[in-house]
Amino acid sequence: MSTKVPQNNTDQEVDLVLISKKIGNFFERINASIFRSIQFFIRNWLIVLILVIAGFGLGMFLDKTQKTYDNQIIVTPNFGSVDYLYAKVDLFQSKLSTDDQVFLKTIGIGTDAKISTIKIEPIIDVFKFVNNNEQNLEVLKLMTSNGDFKSIIKETTTSKNYPFYIITFTTKEIAKNDNTVKALLNFFNKSDYYAEVQKISIDNIKQKIKANDQILLQIDNILNKFSNSESLGAVKNDKLVYYNENVQLNDILKTKEGLIRENGSLKIELIRCNKIIKEVSYVTSIESTKSLKGKMKFILPILFVLIYIFSIRFLNFYKKQSILSK
Repeated sequence: MSTKVPQNNTDQEVDLVLISKKIGNFFERINASIFRSIQFFIRNWLIVLILVIAGFGLGMFLDKTQKTYDNQIIVTPNFGSVDYLYAKVDLFQSKLSTDDQVFLKTIGIGTDAKISTIKIEPIIDVFKFVNNNEQNLEVLKLMTSNGDFKSIIKETTTSKNYPFYIITFTTKEIAKNDNTVKALLNFFNKSDYYAEVQKISIDNIKQKIKANDQILLQIDNILNKFSNSESLGAVKNDKLVYYNENVQLNDILKTKEGLIRENGSLKIELIRCNKIIKEVSYVTSIESTKSLKGKMKFILPILFVLIYIFSIRFLNFYKKQSILSK
């Protein structure tokens, strides 16, 4: 045992020396690479400067001439027309992809609009999705019990049940007026089927409001009679008034309050239902800064210098390999 221990210690010392030498060589190679890079830029500073200026100038030109603008319309589909709206947006995008100018002119969009893409996305709002709807709440509980909540609320089947959606279309020039937005909304609202559904739905809402008004009038009459102590058979003394216990005043007041609240909601719904796809708001000509938009003046100088460095290294590698092959 005593003869093996020194040998093991010696081996460990040798291993540590080798590791320290490798680490030292590694840092020396890094230092050498940094030094060669500095030498390269010192020797070729004029070419690098020219490439940076040329890349910056070209990038500025591209940023100014290749701008795109986002235009957004927030809408609420009525009468269960969400799938219909998605289909309309997909149809319009397919016409843009095939550059069908005849179709675009037919719906009132001229060549000056220069629309390149269009898409639709839901405005995710779980609280409005539930909105005191017990059925939607139970469906959401069932779907999230065995899955990730964030992925569930963005899933297609869930996303088509939100009340509001944002339609984004990209143009190559600033929109000078709202004609493109109006033409798109007219295109989305052209449907014979949903026009009939709209007509019947509006009639139903108006009838419901009228029926509620009649019930409210009857309730007011009952309350007026109730306030008349003689007609209700109340017994009075100097200080107190006693009413018949069969009269459920609290329930009548709650019914009246509910009917007033319902009529308020129905009147707001009438405003929403004047169109199949009702626009809530829209903004136009938002300069796009996505991906590389507006950043070419910074990207091109770096790209030009990297291409130059790669070219020099490739030529040096080729020359060395040519000498070795000979």
